[in-house]
Amino acid sequence: MALAIAVLMNPIGSINPAKDTTLALLLEAQRRGHRLYYVEQAGMTLAGARVEVHASPLQVRDDARHWYELAGFQWQPLASMDVLLLRKDPPFDREYLYDTLLADLAEKEGVRVVNRPQALRDGNEKLFTLHFPQCCPPSLTSRDADRLRGFVHEHGQAILKPLDGMGGAGIFRVHGDDPNLNVIIETLTDSGRNLALAQRFLPEIASGDKRILVIDGEPVPHALARIPQGSEFRGNLARGGRGVAQPLTDRDRWIVDQVAPELRRRGLLFVGLDVIGDWLTEINITSPTGVRELDAQCGLNIASQFLDVLEAR
Repeated sequence: MALAIAVLMNPIGSINPAKDTTLALLLEAQRRGHRLYYVEQAGMTLAGARVEVHASPLQVRDDARHWYELAGFQWQPLASMDVLLLRKDPPFDREYLYDTLLADLAEKEGVRVVNRPQALRDGNEKLFTLHFPQCCPPSLTSRDADRLRGFVHEHGQAILKPLDGMGGAGIFRVHGDDPNLNVIIETLTDSGRNLALAQRFLPEIASGDKRILVIDGEPVPHALARIPQGSEFRGNLARGGRGVAQPLTDRDRWIVDQVAPELRRRGLLFVGLDVIGDWLTEINITSPTGVRELDAQCGLNIASQFLDVLEAR
């Protein structure tokens, strides 16, 4: 049966079609005969208790110059759709929070929302890992400058990062005698107003920050190792990292086994785990990426695995 699938995503005209995971999902859905609708973030409205969307029918192509076509926006009840894909990139800001609250009401009207809006609210991508301490490197989350400095001195080197970033933005590698340590902590915490996360520095980053895609609790058999280039310590593709597909190790699969039951319980259908060496560092749930690179390097069709699960649900 053909589904009506709406997608709320970043502006579709600004994506990189060769690398965009959302486009890969939409291409597979269209290939299977599902009807697609495009919704911009400003296009969600609550009329009484009914969620309405300013949506346009959408056609997509695997074409680097003409990858989408819209057929005209109109307001319609979100309940006229079968599925809403929430695929907006972080940061998880106040307006995105409100959209998840509207999506809650759409769920009550029978719309399948992926990933589930409550799970998106509850699962901060930096802190969600700490539900699985057996998988994580030593860490500290604090606003207190003395505690954060002490953590850095204890471990010699650490990574300091904000809780709402993506693509490696705002991440610092520091050591105990770094002359900029105080100002870095002040900047990240806004002088003690905001929480920041410190993790022990993992030298295994030189071999890559692995993105493991997990669909309904089952891992894709290859990870995308994002390997830092030159003097850059961050492996993020947005920071110039080189993406290399690697088979999952036994440790990778063990980490997935630890995390997967909770992902299923929360209704997190499509997730990206970040693993450096033997350690889980982030759980990406808002708009995990890496599908296009893994498909190209390994001859996979990850979107097909995702659509199989979506259709079965």
